[in-house]
Amino acid sequence: MERNNLYPIFLKAKNLNVLIVGGGHVAEEKLTFLLKSSPDANVTMVAPLYRDGTIAVANTGHVTRVDDTYNDGYLKGHHIVIATTDNPDVNMKIYQDCRSQNKLVNVADNPPYCDFYMGGIVTKGNVKVAISTNGQSPTTAKRLRQFFEDVIPENIDDLVKNLNIYRKTIKGDFEQKVEKLNEFTKGLVEKI
Repeated sequence: MERNNLYPIFLKAKNLNVLIVGGGHVAEEKLTFLLKSSPDANVTMVAPLYRDGTIAVANTGHVTRVDDTYNDGYLKGHHIVIATTDNPDVNMKIYQDCRSQNKLVNVADNPPYCDFYMGGIVTKGNVKVAISTNGQSPTTAKRLRQFFEDVIPENIDDLVKNLNIYRKTIKGDFEQKVEKLNEFTKGLVEKI
């Protein structure tokens, strides 16, 4: 059985600078999911043309649009790059430029040229679940996202906040605190 070796992390997108190259449907989709999860993300988009829908999404966040074709000068100051153009040669150039400048890059719909994938995400207050199919099936990630959106209760954030308050009252070292919290919360996942 093949194994997913990706390491999941949760980035503070407002502390990073994201560059999206492209202004079409794929750029709009990537921007939509990024801003849905991280509305305070700092994003620059570079494209000679933008769809009206892409402009509308960009206007909802901290997004700077540049009307231009890509050149490697646009990588300066950016930590993460997402290539969404409909030109494979431009996407490959972006990938190669990012590799040479140690930038994290995602060439949309081209898993071999991705340092990271933008998976399915479920957010309920402070709880966030990220879903990855190792770049193999975005549709499966979408269906799993829909499943978790349905089964995670809306009031899960109340539990998180209350457990945080309880955690602060527990005495002892780290190991003792973990043990108490594990004992206190084990009923949440026990099967009936």
